Amino acid sequence: MSKQDTAANMPQPVAEIAACGYAIWVNEDVDPKLRSRFDSRRIPVAGIRNVRNWGLQVDDERALPGLERTEIPDEESWEIKLEAKDGSDFEFDSTLLRAASG
Repeated sequence: MSKQDTAANMPQPVAEIAACGYAIWVNEDVDPKLRSRFDSRRIPVAGIRNVRNWGLQVDDERALPGLERTEIPDEESWEIKLEAKDGSDFEFDSTLLRAASG
C-alpha cells in the first residue's frame, strides 16, 4: 500500500492529527508520570503508521467438536509516534490522542 493509499484510508481523527502535526491526550487516563514527559499543550508527532494484527483460523474438529472452523478476525489500528520533551519517541494507539488546537 502506498503512502497515498494509507492516507486515504486514515480515520478522520488520525487524518486530523496528521494534518495538524501535533497531538494532545483525549482524556486524563494516561499515567501522569508518562504525561509529564510530553508538552502539556502540543505534542509533536514524529510519525503515523497503520498496524494490522492478523486474526486466527482454527480447523480442528477434535479440539472443538461441532465447531470445526473457529475464526478470530483481523484487527486494524493506527499508531501515533510522539516526540517527548527530551527528544525520545514513544508510540501510542491513536484512540488515546486527538489533534492539538492552535
